[in-house]
Amino acid sequence: MPKLHAPQVTVSAVEFAKHIHNNYPGLNLVFESHVAKSIHEDLPFPIYSTAPSDTPALFADKIDLVTTMGGDGTILRAASLFSSHFSVPPILAFSMGTLGFLGEWKFDEYKRAFRECYMSGCSVTTEDLQAPHTRTATTAAIDGLPDPDGWDSVRGNGKCMGLNRTSKILLRNRLRVGIYDSEGRNINEHILPTSTAEPSLGLEGDPILTPHSSTPGGAAAKRGGTSPYLHAINEVSIDRGSHPHLAIIDIFVNGHFLTEAVADGILISTPTGSTAYSLSAGGSIVHPLVKSLLITPISPRSLSFRPLVLPLHTKVVLRLSKRNRGRELPVSIDGKRRLGVTIGMEVRVEGEKLERTEDGWEGGVPCVIRASSKSDSEGFGEDDDSWVGGLNSLLKFNYPFGAGS
Repeated sequence: MPKLHAPQVTVSAVEFAKHIHNNYPGLNLVFESHVAKSIHEDLPFPIYSTAPSDTPALFADKIDLVTTMGGDGTILRAASLFSSHFSVPPILAFSMGTLGFLGEWKFDEYKRAFRECYMSGCSVTTEDLQAPHTRTATTAAIDGLPDPDGWDSVRGNGKCMGLNRTSKILLRNRLRVGIYDSEGRNINEHILPTSTAEPSLGLEGDPILTPHSSTPGGAAAKRGGTSPYLHAINEVSIDRGSHPHLAIIDIFVNGHFLTEAVADGILISTPTGSTAYSLSAGGSIVHPLVKSLLITPISPRSLSFRPLVLPLHTKVVLRLSKRNRGRELPVSIDGKRRLGVTIGMEVRVEGEKLERTEDGWEGGVPCVIRASSKSDSEGFGEDDDSWVGGLNSLLKFNYPFGAGS
């Protein structure tokens, strides 16, 4: 998934696709329809694409790994394609955007990064799901799962780096979001993706992936269940939009009334989102391994309304007050407007639960990160935490005035 409207990134996507085709012949490549159209003529082999009328979210059961090339916005775009699903495929992100705080890899490392990810086998032990989440993924079969297959052709070409060379994942928490009308009915179904797609011809004979296609498959075929909720990796927001008056929102925490917020808006953020919109609004910075959610006001009228950090599974309800004069306020999830809410409607938010399954896990956004070359007895090394480096080099944390770049 390349960054949109960036010619140089498109060139890199073509280079990456050729590398995968030449060195991992058993893998299928799937692109969004508009991306496939732009790179099709540069590839001497067929690729899969989604039908133009469909959303890629319909094909979660056919995707084993998502590769992004761009900035943080491209990662959010990738995660949003699975916002209505219980699980998100692992995301291998190459930083080629403006900031790249979430991206772990440089594009010139793509051969090593993909090889480490592919040869790790994608088996995650139970310990990997316990705090902290960044434990090394192993290649051992777990709970009766079959050994990973499809490696023979790669090993035959000398691509295996040994079973001790493994990838790691950072399992980023998501928020589970439900939108309810004034009578308490869940209306998420009105904004979840649906499809009436039928099989059709691809680009000059290339196959188009449809919801009924049998290929490509893999482990993802067991993981494509949809959720009645929407999910956010960064934040959920209600704001006043283009209205000149402040939004008035009642906030409830675990069923208890907290406060009536009079502000430009309210943000409910994940630790991942704490360095995004929430940070600009004055919220705290939270490490992605801390199981929490944040309530951050956007330009509140009260000087005593401070941002809050709560346990991840806290149930937060944002209800539009009757004092909003009947106007509709927009609700956005990860920066995308979903719908407008009116008086009496509620946005219910809580942290998504991470659950162990026979195939791995459900919940969260697994991001492939760099494996440490040095590690202690707990599996961590000096260079494990790129988050600190990102705060200093990218966000210029506590950067003194007048310092050089």
